[in-house]
Amino acid sequence: MAHAVLLDVVARLCLDRHAELWCTGLPLRTIEVYRVLYSTGANRDEHRAVFMGGQMEQSNISFIGLGAMGQPMASNIVKKGTALTVFDIDTARMEPVVALGAAGAKSLGEAIDGAEIVITMLPATPHVEKVVTGPGGVLDSIPAGGVVLDMSTIAPSGTDRIAKSCARKGVAFVDAPVGRLAYHAQRGESLFMVGCDDDAVFDRVLPLLEAMGTTIHRCGGVGSGIRTKVVNNFMIISIVQITAEGLALATKMGVDVAILKEVNAGTSGNNGQFQFNFANKVLQGDTTPGFTIDLAHKDLGLALEAASDFRLGMPVGSSVHAVYGAARSGRYADKDFSALLEYACELAAVDTPRLPATHTEG
Repeated sequence: MAHAVLLDVVARLCLDRHAELWCTGLPLRTIEVYRVLYSTGANRDEHRAVFMGGQMEQSNISFIGLGAMGQPMASNIVKKGTALTVFDIDTARMEPVVALGAAGAKSLGEAIDGAEIVITMLPATPHVEKVVTGPGGVLDSIPAGGVVLDMSTIAPSGTDRIAKSCARKGVAFVDAPVGRLAYHAQRGESLFMVGCDDDAVFDRVLPLLEAMGTTIHRCGGVGSGIRTKVVNNFMIISIVQITAEGLALATKMGVDVAILKEVNAGTSGNNGQFQFNFANKVLQGDTTPGFTIDLAHKDLGLALEAASDFRLGMPVGSSVHAVYGAARSGRYADKDFSALLEYACELAAVDTPRLPATHTEG
């Protein structure tokens, strides 16, 4: 409590530029960030959190991968007052983040040059391995004592390999794959499943995670985050197919989907895909990707690969994987995974149902 009160005193003093001379025990860049934040008159506790994450303000931080999830997550870091260098092979993806104040790099090498913390948010295992452990990658640049924070959804075996490569270089590795959807990322409401052995390393990345999300689960040691994510995604992606089949059947039988949604919400069959994702996406006629069918197929494959490694049969998962495989072979590959409803209705020869906008959920 005394520390928090002191921070408030420092902040008030820092509203006067001359007072920065008094704060000689703190980096002036950090003081300036807090002074500017505090002067906006917004939530003081939020600003204190930014300030207390001193490591976040002082480290050179790079963010690699600005897709549907990475772009809003990087944007939220910048919005919290943190200097950030960003890179994506699709340069147009960098523009919104640069407009907020991030530095846009022209190459991976430029992005990671001098970085002490590197965040990766990439599509699949080969991409992360190339960026982190490949020639000219992160481990060729980042100093010992640096941190690689990987938020991608990749094979647990790939996470293990990358973590070992980092350890050999004296670089800490944290796996923190993301839960929830793209619109949660846009609102800074992501969930993280964190695998980290070291409390000090966790404390270094915690302010970054807090800038991007609202829920942080420390799942255990390195690798536990991605293992948790693979299982959770397996269940979510399978539920999407079950929901799509159920709604196609409801439509075929003439059931009012709006009434079905209300009934579903009050029973043990209630599921977030129907109530939130479908309600906000495909049932509104919107299948622009937050999470594509192609990526969902990839993530199901990760679960089946892990199951095979442990000699575990997953007959339902295998069937669902086959449906996603068929859907991605044509025009559905780059659509939101809720578009499985459109695919199911197409096979059933019925129109895809829609909900009134009043039935969407936040």
